[in-house]
Amino acid sequence: MKKKLTAFSVFLLTALLFTSVAFAASGRNGRYQDKLFQYSTINAIMQGQYDGEMTLQELNTHGNMGLGTLNGLDGELIQLDNKFYQVSSNGQVKELDGKMKTPFAVTTKFDAKKKVTLSNVKDFQDFSEKLKANFDNKNHFYAIKIHGKIDYIKNRSVPKQTRPYPPFTEVTPHQTVFEDHDVEGTIIGFYTPNYASTIQVPGFHMHFLSDDRTKGGHILDVKFDSAAVEIQQLSEFDLVLPDTEDFANADLTKTTIKDIEEAENDK
Repeated sequence: MKKKLTAFSVFLLTALLFTSVAFAASGRNGRYQDKLFQYSTINAIMQGQYDGEMTLQELNTHGNMGLGTLNGLDGELIQLDNKFYQVSSNGQVKELDGKMKTPFAVTTKFDAKKKVTLSNVKDFQDFSEKLKANFDNKNHFYAIKIHGKIDYIKNRSVPKQTRPYPPFTEVTPHQTVFEDHDVEGTIIGFYTPNYASTIQVPGFHMHFLSDDRTKGGHILDVKFDSAAVEIQQLSEFDLVLPDTEDFANADLTKTTIKDIEEAENDK
């Protein structure tokens, strides 16, 4: 009887161990890793919440590809392959260390499940429509990555702000715009369905970084003949809110979708 009980115990332990390993593998390779991580909200940025507590080093633990800005709204932030780059308002591109802090950022552990080719992209609107045609679920978030030769790209960056911080709609009229032709680089970004517009930029929010690390920014317009696109559908969303006095006292109900679209897109 004792031997039978021992054998059964070993069998049960083995079965439980196998089940645990299988579940862990599912978590690594399945949808549980298709997660969007975000620090703060777009409404907070729109209302002038330009100082955050999260370091880039901490952000890096949540993903390897992302975008955002830096404290003081100091330019555009690009995260690519676990490295961070700042595109300042004078067009300078600089790699950053992990000590820098962000008031707003979005990242994911990029693992594309779908690859398509987009052809004859005429402008940003055409780009958006052709990307959306490849989405399987219009109410999920998506991460997008494109590398190749871009025929034309129009980027922007915003100048660093000083307190008292103005709302974002008063900053963008002073943005610097950069236009480049025939440039090799990477477009990264995210798609957010409209129902989440108080949290993230609705539609497509895209940044660019050239291969030689001399050009980049927030994309306003883009044109290319053909490019391979990697798409990751994101079914989970983690949001961390700032624990700052500014955030605690802000009225985040004032911002409209129209405000965000005008501030984020080409006018």
